[in-house]
Amino acid sequence: MALNGHEILHIIINTGSGRDDAGQVQALIGEALRAAGRQYVIHPVDDARRLAEIARDVVARARQEGGVVVAAGGDGTLNAVAGAVLGSGVPFGILPQGTFNYFGRVYGISQDTVQAVQALLSARPQPVQVGLVNGRLFLVNASLGLYPQLLEDREAYKNRFGRRRWVALLSGLVTLWRHRRQLDLTLEYGGQRLRTPTLVVGNNALQLRQVGIDQAEAPEQGKLLAMTLRPVGTWTLYGLLLRGLMSRLGEAEQVSSFAFERLTVGLRSRRVKVAMDGEICWLDTPLRFEVSPQPLDFLVPAEEHRLEPE
Repeated sequence: MALNGHEILHIIINTGSGRDDAGQVQALIGEALRAAGRQYVIHPVDDARRLAEIARDVVARARQEGGVVVAAGGDGTLNAVAGAVLGSGVPFGILPQGTFNYFGRVYGISQDTVQAVQALLSARPQPVQVGLVNGRLFLVNASLGLYPQLLEDREAYKNRFGRRRWVALLSGLVTLWRHRRQLDLTLEYGGQRLRTPTLVVGNNALQLRQVGIDQAEAPEQGKLLAMTLRPVGTWTLYGLLLRGLMSRLGEAEQVSSFAFERLTVGLRSRRVKVAMDGEICWLDTPLRFEVSPQPLDFLVPAEEHRLEPE
């Protein structure tokens, strides 16, 4: 549906997410929307564990009112709110506050709060592809094995030493040095059985291009992209990390990738940690990855309010 400018904007903001002070972000959002004469309600969420629950309630309210749901926060916040919106018929917008903003950058949405609000006011709903794993949504990627461990260790280090870039880098180097576990996977794709330290399924062409993965355009062609590594040693992992930073990961002979619409992954364990858009959860196996049959009704800004993806 096309927006007429009279819909109530229901803005869900994770007050513990993002780089800026939550109070300042709320003030900036309110000031910009009042100046534009738009109706809005801000729903602050102090406890991230209640984010999905609150998002479902807000979506139900917006659906009754013919309103719009907007997520303000990092990747995990966008993921949780988008999961509640998917299939509801309610348009979904974002005011990204996270570090990398891969989902927003594809559509030219700034991390600057005021610029993002201006872009939101010009936006129109468009169907946007999202991925599912065991029925749970992901916007950018979902992974198991090494990558979830990297995220867990990074959070532990940040809680101990602070949220600085050198802390995240140090944490990653330590995790790669210690990681020895290989996953035993059975893939329905060609009946493959393989051992790998990690499996990553991507739904974001920008992120895939930035690390230099072949077939990075798969998400733009209605597919997801699976990436695996051969079992390798620590120094090879460091080399692969460097290749990724240089956008040359796809050139490495240890990296394999393929595009798909549906993929079932079997493991020996009954449950496994999966990272979806940076948030970790436990899922039952086998894992079933697929392109969601229902697209997300996403508010894409008008061309004149979009930044060039970097």
